[in-house]
Amino acid sequence: MPLPLPEFHDDERVGTLYLERAARVTDEARRYALAHQVKPAREDRLRIAAFGIDVQVAFCQPEASLFVPGAVEDSRRTLRWLYANLDRITGLVFSLDTHRVFQVFHPAWWQDAQGRNPPPMTVITSADLRSGKWRATRHPEESLAYCERLEATGKYVLTVWPYHALLGGLSHALLPAMMEASLFHAVARDTQTRFEVKGEEPLTENYSVLSPEVTELPGRKVGEFNQELFDHLLTFDRVYVFGQAKSHCVLSTLMDLRKHIEATDRSRMGRIHILEDAMSPVPAPPLDPLPPGLDFPRVANEAMRTFREAGMKVVRTTDPLAP
Repeated sequence: MPLPLPEFHDDERVGTLYLERAARVTDEARRYALAHQVKPAREDRLRIAAFGIDVQVAFCQPEASLFVPGAVEDSRRTLRWLYANLDRITGLVFSLDTHRVFQVFHPAWWQDAQGRNPPPMTVITSADLRSGKWRATRHPEESLAYCERLEATGKYVLTVWPYHALLGGLSHALLPAMMEASLFHAVARDTQTRFEVKGEEPLTENYSVLSPEVTELPGRKVGEFNQELFDHLLTFDRVYVFGQAKSHCVLSTLMDLRKHIEATDRSRMGRIHILEDAMSPVPAPPLDPLPPGLDFPRVANEAMRTFREAGMKVVRTTDPLAP
């Protein structure tokens, strides 16, 4: 039977900003574990991970600059799922998108001929740089090489995003209601939550939790595959994936998981469970005509089909966890 929601949880507060109530949450977690006979995670025979991708204020709070429409409802469904299955979820893993002002995808990195920064959602191509439409305010040669190598992957072209998930700011933090779930799980199951910081390298985007979009530029290494995290995730019998955004960070992370599972042991593909009602895509930019690669909802839905065909499981938060 699903476990009940803890008393402190309020669906209406999900998506709002408040200071996590660590003392109240952890005290209730101890009582809850006793009342419902919740055992320590180390005793689990079937080990299940809940892998939350960028469930941060930057993407999940309606006033944030890069709020993903649907993220509040996704978070509510995720939290109900986490609490209902608390006694079976062995470990929590959360990524934290982590940025500073001067990064290749932020406005301050670029200027036009009049010295103006591009507005958010501007697309910058390598052709734009060669023509002089845009120029980098720093590392011009590496910036051109980055755009060229990003385009060569066939996944994305460079999009200028609003300033978001800035280190030291409120938007960088885990959504408060999700942070409380992390605290509750940690104490009730006597296990530490794992946090993975990504995205600090200024010369590459880092949608995937496992690797940046580009790893090398001329004369400079800008990232590598996170083998330690991949190995950790695959120690679990099941990994349930949720978070934001379905079209970007979730999609890229799942692509990396698929690629490296295929390269190592295809039999492990079925361990990955995608909680499709716990993620939403970035809306497509208002461009006419709209390039296919920028039709983010279409890109996300097509990707889900390919993940299912590869052997991953696409499920919903309302589906019972099989034994």
